[in-house]
Amino acid sequence: MSSVLMADSVGSGMKIRGELPLQKCKLALDSATFSDGKKEEIGSMLVDIIAHLGQDLTMPVEYRSRLTKMAKWFAESSLVPSRLLQERCEEEFLWESELSKLKANELKSKEVRINTRLLYQQTKFNLLREESEGYSKLVTLLCQNGVDAANQTTSFGIISIIKSLIGHFDLDPNRVFDIVLECFELYHDNNIFYSLIPIFPKSHAAQILGFKFQYYQRIEVSSPVPSGLYRLAALLVKSDFIDLDSICAHLLPKDEEAFEHYDALIAKRFEEANKIGKINLAATGKDLMEDEKQDVTVDLFTALDMESEAVMEHAAEVENNQSFGLLIGFLSIDDWYHAQVLFDRLSHLNPVAHILVCEGLFRAIEKSIASSYDIVCHKRLQNIGNSFTTCSDTTESVITSSIPVPQVDLSRDLFQMLAAAGPYLHRDTILLQKVCRVLRAYYLSAQESASVAGNLLSHVTGDVTRKHPGFQAKEARLRVEEALGACLLPSLQLIPANPAVGQGIWEVLSLLPYEARYRLYGEWEKDDECIPMVLAARQIAKLDTRRLLKRLAKENLKQLGRMVAKLAHANPMTVLRTIVHQIEAYKDMITPVVDAFKYLTQLEYDILEYVVIERLAQGGREKLKDDGLNLSDWLQSLASFWGHL
Repeated sequence: MSSVLMADSVGSGMKIRGELPLQKCKLALDSATFSDGKKEEIGSMLVDIIAHLGQDLTMPVEYRSRLTKMAKWFAESSLVPSRLLQERCEEEFLWESELSKLKANELKSKEVRINTRLLYQQTKFNLLREESEGYSKLVTLLCQNGVDAANQTTSFGIISIIKSLIGHFDLDPNRVFDIVLECFELYHDNNIFYSLIPIFPKSHAAQILGFKFQYYQRIEVSSPVPSGLYRLAALLVKSDFIDLDSICAHLLPKDEEAFEHYDALIAKRFEEANKIGKINLAATGKDLMEDEKQDVTVDLFTALDMESEAVMEHAAEVENNQSFGLLIGFLSIDDWYHAQVLFDRLSHLNPVAHILVCEGLFRAIEKSIASSYDIVCHKRLQNIGNSFTTCSDTTESVITSSIPVPQVDLSRDLFQMLAAAGPYLHRDTILLQKVCRVLRAYYLSAQESASVAGNLLSHVTGDVTRKHPGFQAKEARLRVEEALGACLLPSLQLIPANPAVGQGIWEVLSLLPYEARYRLYGEWEKDDECIPMVLAARQIAKLDTRRLLKRLAKENLKQLGRMVAKLAHANPMTVLRTIVHQIEAYKDMITPVVDAFKYLTQLEYDILEYVVIERLAQGGREKLKDDGLNLSDWLQSLASFWGHL
């Protein structure tokens, strides 16, 4: 074996010096045979010889040129693996023999970078390849102080310790920031984290939170985003550590995709709502007779059941909507400013329809009116007690009229919350009653302040600013009207037959002049087309009213009259308008309908007045018959009906 290797070495030297032609060298090597398993060993030895000769800088240029050609031919003929040549030869020799596409200096730089990355560069966010002792001390420090309330001195000490840990254990600052945020997520009530976060780059917070949200967006991750993460993001936005848009950029689904999906769902629900009350032209006479024989019942919960089924059906999609989760986070920390921004941005998706968002909004409304409601209740109970002690036989009406008006001031945020809640305030009737009482006290307080200030300033001249009580009273009236039109009245038609709620709303409405009340009635049903639940409630109320009127007579007046009143309590505008339309066409219905109306409330009578005036003012109908002398039938029926009331 050594003789063969020596012959190869001599042959290589002869070829370099030109004493052995290339063709004869190829022929000699091709005719050589190698023992089993010795070819790789011989190839390695040849590479060592070539690498050793390539390091000889004193070799003449002609010989070095032949050496590079021989090395290239060895690699091309597969006699020597090119991998071994690239591994053992110098960079300059590889470039000269065309075994490398990079020049010598470029190849050296690449080698240095690769060695640095493999041997010296620290991999971030991997505790197994980092100093775990430093991170364990950091977590222990943050969790211990997460339980105890920390003062300013303690926060300075903790900041100093954290900086020492980063320097001593060479911790990655981004990973340290991530751990601080995770501990803040667990101990969100501890104010010490507000002092720790500013020591890190402000721009990194949104990126780290974005990575956390993106983790839960993976297909293989089935667990939902924890509520603490939403709360953490909301706290950082509220404290101006990060910008709302910077965190929303990492949330899914995107607004355009969510809007497109919601439009498809809402179109289907509107189609179902519009089918309510439609006549089936394919029905046979037998089917129609069976429908006529059915007992008269009133289902006041159909629209609510349809809404509940729709909410439950899409609960999983809502849970995966990270924008809704962030909105719930803002509501949980009482940050209405940013919550309103998201409400406006997601208004197309009707976020308040979803249970968790609705509950968070109701909690915010409850907190907003808590102090004012306590004042109203305390003042009312105090005056009722005083009235009973001074005059035990005083009637309730006199007691109510003698109660002084408490001074109540409501923030603008409350009315924005009520506008955002819309008709969904029907889900909490107790809160709705509280809102009505607070609004009544707020309106009366503003009017009384304006009256007192007007008497005091009646002889004073000068500029009047917006702080004048007169302007405040006008602003209070506009706010109350907005709350009634956007929230209270739409919520009433979704509450099944609760006259107490209607009475509470009437106590607020009765403070307004009839022009304002009629304007609110006129705008009431214009917004029904936006929410399928409200449209379904109106369609069902109209259908049930027509079915009851078909069977209403003197014999069953007591039973069916109360059913009519129940329908009117739940949806007064639709029911009363349907009844008036039927009376215009069927004069015989006047007497039983008037007898049934004894169960109506004051609010429903006021709405009835508006409906009758609306019908009288409606154009397109002749008030006289063709002879020009007698009144039209519809006008006679309407006049007779109003005269019997």
